[in-house]
Amino acid sequence: MGTSVQVTPLCGVYNENPLSYLVSIDGFNFLVDCGWNDHFDTSLLQPLSRVASTVDAVLISHSDTFHLGALPYAMKQLGLSAPIYATEPVYRLGLLTMYDQYLSRKQVSEFDLFTLDDIDSAFQNVTRLTYSQNHYMSGKGEGIVIAPLVAGHLLGGTTWRITKDGEDVIYAVDFNHRKERHLNGTVLESFVRPAVLITDAFNALNNQPPRRQRDQEFLDAIERTLNVGGNVLLPVDTAGRVLELILTLEQHWTQKQLSTPIYFLSYVSSSTIDYVKSFLEWMSDSIAKSFEHTRDNAFLLRKIKLVINKSALEEAPGPKVVMASMASLEAGFSHDLFVEWAADPKNLVMFTERGQFGTLARILQSDPPPKAVKVTMSRRIPLVGEELAAYEEEQNRIKREEALKATLAKEEESKASVGAEVVTNDPMAVDTNVTHPSSNASGLHSGAFKDVLIDGFVTTSSSVAPMFPFYDNTSEWDDFGEVINPDDYVVKDDNMEQSFMHVDGDLNGKLDEGSANLILDTTPSKVESSELTVQVKCSLLYMDFEGRSDGRSIKSILAHVAPLKLVLVHASAEATEHLKQHCLKHVCPQVYAPQLEETIDVTSDLCAYKVQLSEKLMSQVLFKKFSSYLFVLECWGSVHSIHYNGLDISSVCTKVFGV
Repeated sequence: MGTSVQVTPLCGVYNENPLSYLVSIDGFNFLVDCGWNDHFDTSLLQPLSRVASTVDAVLISHSDTFHLGALPYAMKQLGLSAPIYATEPVYRLGLLTMYDQYLSRKQVSEFDLFTLDDIDSAFQNVTRLTYSQNHYMSGKGEGIVIAPLVAGHLLGGTTWRITKDGEDVIYAVDFNHRKERHLNGTVLESFVRPAVLITDAFNALNNQPPRRQRDQEFLDAIERTLNVGGNVLLPVDTAGRVLELILTLEQHWTQKQLSTPIYFLSYVSSSTIDYVKSFLEWMSDSIAKSFEHTRDNAFLLRKIKLVINKSALEEAPGPKVVMASMASLEAGFSHDLFVEWAADPKNLVMFTERGQFGTLARILQSDPPPKAVKVTMSRRIPLVGEELAAYEEEQNRIKREEALKATLAKEEESKASVGAEVVTNDPMAVDTNVTHPSSNASGLHSGAFKDVLIDGFVTTSSSVAPMFPFYDNTSEWDDFGEVINPDDYVVKDDNMEQSFMHVDGDLNGKLDEGSANLILDTTPSKVESSELTVQVKCSLLYMDFEGRSDGRSIKSILAHVAPLKLVLVHASAEATEHLKQHCLKHVCPQVYAPQLEETIDVTSDLCAYKVQLSEKLMSQVLFKKFSSYLFVLECWGSVHSIHYNGLDISSVCTKVFGV
């Protein structure tokens, strides 16, 4: 029997919901991706809540909400406590994505599913790996090796390889075989006949035009709108596919010497680009080579302005191009700009990815598009008058209750510390309940002598602290002397908190000043909402910049990889069944498309055996190559039998090696 492998979908099968799957390797449970949608629908996480406590490790493949959005909530509310593994860009850009999600919603609602502290706490559990780095699991996962490999699609995007006993389980979703401006293509085609391949059928029914044709149509549509005096809105994600759009627009504007302003608008736009500048080694070969020869960073933007609030757009009253988060139009700056610009027929709203199911973006992408949509406009305003007084009174009441609880807890702790019974017939015992006379001169209170042994030096069970009070503040030393804490020598500025937002001890970064001020703003406020009907008179256009392999390419890649067993996830029912039937005919005979929470057993049919040789025998072993793939042992002494794949090959070895 080979390595035991079971796959249980927790979300994202036979639909386009977020991705989350439980993969068990010989009883070691991997949670592969932990996504959420832009609605933050808690009902989607119910299957995860039932198994979260059994998860041994979490593998994250991409930095968008669909792959990691549920991490803060799951670790806070669902009992998920396993270590997390991701690449460096996925870790950092994923953190900024969740910050942007939180800030976008906190400005328009009383969002309480998770906080910034919850985001920080979740991402502190992330172990960062580089591409092709083998990480050996320990403890329960002894013998399992995981490695992230290039997936394309997003910066740092990962195809996960899980190996045990020589058998590979490959998890490859949202991959892209095409080279792009800022990313190389996936390495999935380098695998040949893995034991299990888990992949998605999201694009199985779609075919894409050549990249050059698509880019030209994209740029032409933008220029036509600008030439008639219109604005262009590009709803984008926080730190994912927007990077490809930024390079496309930056290069075109530079080549054509265009002066129309372009803005990248999100709460973390500057921080996103700052981090991306340091990830050149994760990008395409062309960007890396360009930097090596000219020291020119592709993301040193000259034509695109990074802004964190809408007021900055007023500096350019004429036509403009704005890339604004969120791509779903459910929240963020893109939602507000759509409401403002939708009624003008000169404007253009261009979607570069399919909207999530049930979102405003998906509704607008329908054919034909709606002529009017209902939206909710919300804003946060400061409390004034009676509302402010009531809020302050409530906060004071809460503070008094907390102070009272703290006082009671302190009293209980004091009573517990002196509650030990004193053995009165023991002359060496110290009665800590005896009240000592106070001394104004010394300033000592009645409990000051409780840790001093007065009547001898013999420790008793009833003594509180059987020694004179002494606290040894020892220092740590290394080969170079005493270890110091650099924070002890930092001169703190009173305004430092306002300009720097510390994310965590290992990130060594700061948020935009405006975003930091927004986070630190404690002004009492409330949310006002109103329903509006927006007349959609602007142009609506969709162009595929998702960065995923299309249906034709997926089928070709799967035929080349030829896995022994194939598991299909994350696609509509139509796309899933289409790819399943194709793979049954042309790829492999064992193709699975499990339902939600259905556990399928994809254990390999190959037999693997472990052989342990004694040290005495190993010291006499010589390795020799047999054919092109088999190694046999030549020992000094007699060999009774050598087996390979269940066949006795002793006679062959005797003829070849004379064993």
